[in-house]
Amino acid sequence: MIAELGLLGLVLGALAITWLCRRFDLPAPLVLVVAGIAASFLPGVGVIEFEPDVVLLLVLTPLLYSSALDASYLGFRANTRPIALLAIGLPVFTAAAVGVAAWWVVPELSLPAALVLGAVVAPPDAVSALAVGRRLGLPRRVMTILGGESLVNDATSLTLFRVFVAVAAGTGVTVWEAGGMFLLAAVGGTAIGLVAGWVVHWVRQRLGNADVESALGLVVPFAVYLVAEVAHTSGVLAVVVAGIYLGHRAPQSGYATRLQEQAVWRASDTILESVVFALIGLQLTSVLAAAGRPGPLALAGVVLTLVAVAARIVWVFPTTYLPRVLFSGVRRRDPPPPWRVPAVISWSGMRGVVTLAAAFAIPAEVPGRETIVFLAFFVTVATLLLHGLTLPMVIRRLGVRDTGGQADLLAEAQTQYDAVQASIARLDELTAGTENGEHIAGKLRHTAQMSGNAVWERLGRPDSEAGESPAARHRRLRAEMLAAERATFVARRDSGDIDDEVLRRVQRRLDYEEAMLDRGES
Repeated sequence: MIAELGLLGLVLGALAITWLCRRFDLPAPLVLVVAGIAASFLPGVGVIEFEPDVVLLLVLTPLLYSSALDASYLGFRANTRPIALLAIGLPVFTAAAVGVAAWWVVPELSLPAALVLGAVVAPPDAVSALAVGRRLGLPRRVMTILGGESLVNDATSLTLFRVFVAVAAGTGVTVWEAGGMFLLAAVGGTAIGLVAGWVVHWVRQRLGNADVESALGLVVPFAVYLVAEVAHTSGVLAVVVAGIYLGHRAPQSGYATRLQEQAVWRASDTILESVVFALIGLQLTSVLAAAGRPGPLALAGVVLTLVAVAARIVWVFPTTYLPRVLFSGVRRRDPPPPWRVPAVISWSGMRGVVTLAAAFAIPAEVPGRETIVFLAFFVTVATLLLHGLTLPMVIRRLGVRDTGGQADLLAEAQTQYDAVQASIARLDELTAGTENGEHIAGKLRHTAQMSGNAVWERLGRPDSEAGESPAARHRRLRAEMLAAERATFVARRDSGDIDDEVLRRVQRRLDYEEAMLDRGES
């Protein structure tokens, strides 16, 4: 029972810190890590076991799946080259650079063991970078590239990790076998993810029940991950591919399923992200105890952190500009961006949960395991502190901001107008020749026109302009009417005129309408 209470305290404390960070616009991952480090020294705080298999399955898998659901398939496809260079090429380059550097600065590590460390610290965790980018308005393409990198680079790094662990443990893996392992993980994971996504979508289209569809959606990431791992492919990549496929097909699902899934995954993301960063900090005392001689290793950790940071910079700039220099077709289709864009991308290299989960998953047969775990922890915390504290300043100083907001709004307004015209045309088809239907049709036509005008009003009225647009006034007044309706039903429930089931049914209808009004303001 003590352990269960400790876990409850961890979750509640992490959520409280996350709320404070969002309230005061602070970087939550960074604050959570620092709070976890401080808490690890408090008396009575025992060692919290970091079970890598549990973390990968119960934390990383749902986080990746939720991110994949929100990822843009079209944006991913349009940016395949930069995403592949960052998500596949960069982890390989970083693993090699950090591995060689570790072999040089830590004498007790063999080259295979040092390469294990390189694979462990290779994948950045883009949760923090994406949160900062959303808050500061990074361009959409930069966000797409960073998001795509974060979805795929874990699979690359974990596959490299398996190969290097096999070599370091002395199982005699040849170069050809290593290449086969990598190919099987990539191709097999992609295939399993696509098949699973197609099957789940096919099944959900025929269920006709939003609750069951949402429940199935909750099972998907864990089932896909386990199936892919049993098949000795990349479970992480399979989950990502399935999530992107199902996210792209989401408009074909029912509205109730979409609303329920969005709420569930948003809540689970908040809990998992909060707990995992606090958990990273809480590992400090156990890592220090296992390392034995943290002083000399800390100096090596500084060197390896600098190597990991430099490797990303050295990779990002050439891979951004060289393809455009060497290939005129690439240059025509995709003109070179200002140097500030790769500068921001190269400074978004925080490490996170995947690094620690991989470090703690190193088998005892690998020589220097405790040294690798300490150095991986050091690089994780150091990059979180370094990039977490400076990335917002770098973005502001370089002025990398999204300048396509007005164009997006114009495209939305035009599409909304076309959609409203299509809906009115459909209404006319349905009501043609019917008696006594013109009153209802007129009300529906007016509602559709109000919806179409709202975007044009936002486009033509800057935030600083005084006054209230007709659509905004409509939303405000309707929200007040809904509040009055809700208060009446609650009062009748309290007086015993209606029971709770009636109230819940009506409240669900009112909540949906209020949510629609709220979405109209964004």
